[in-house]
Amino acid sequence: MSSRFALIIPAFNEEAYLPATLAAAREAMAGVNPFPGELIVVDNHSTDRTAEIAREHGADRVVYEPVNQISRARNAGARAAMENPNCAFLVFLDADTHLPPELLRQALEALSSEKVCGGGAITVSDQPLPFYVAYLLATWNWFAKRLGMAAGSFVFCRRDGFEAIGGFDEKVYAGEEVWLSRHLRRWGRKRGLAFRILTDPPIVTSGRKSQWFTGRDFLRQVTLLLLCPWTTRSRRLCGMWYRRPATPS
Repeated sequence: MSSRFALIIPAFNEEAYLPATLAAAREAMAGVNPFPGELIVVDNHSTDRTAEIAREHGADRVVYEPVNQISRARNAGARAAMENPNCAFLVFLDADTHLPPELLRQALEALSSEKVCGGGAITVSDQPLPFYVAYLLATWNWFAKRLGMAAGSFVFCRRDGFEAIGGFDEKVYAGEEVWLSRHLRRWGRKRGLAFRILTDPPIVTSGRKSQWFTGRDFLRQVTLLLLCPWTTRSRRLCGMWYRRPATPS
């Protein structure tokens, strides 16, 4: 039997996006039949119908994480997945992200090759972006390919590697995927395993932040992170990951 995997989706107040995300995830999972999988949604202390929507739209399990922090939600989902001793691979997907079936297939085949410890994918938006956001996204993709960094919208890894490095860093409120990528690369390098960024097809994620926040907001947040990386340890200073409009669009 092929190795089992878990597809883990952290979700905070995502009732609007989850139906489409879960439908695409289910379609992708159906296309990798040799790999049995479990779809887990982590309700990260939502105040809307996120948990109920997840159950109604195809989640195999809904896990509750009371501390509203992305890294904790990801780790809670991973712990639930690893209750199954046969779960060998972990795939993390954002709740506003569309997973192409071919991308999931490539990720699982890479992991099962025993040549790859983990990875991510090039990211594209589901809508036109303001020039400054498009530039930031293009810059991220350039660095992701050359430095081996997975975007949080799509991360995949071997279970043993995830356990060895202690999962996502719960001391940070943003950028946890960057730290995971670094630690996994080091772990894999010692074992002759690559950290791979997949490029075709890309992962398709929501461009909603470009509607929620202004150019000044983006400039302030990016400048803060570049000049003071330690600010990722402050939830207040990582507002773009946690603030939401009253009515999400």
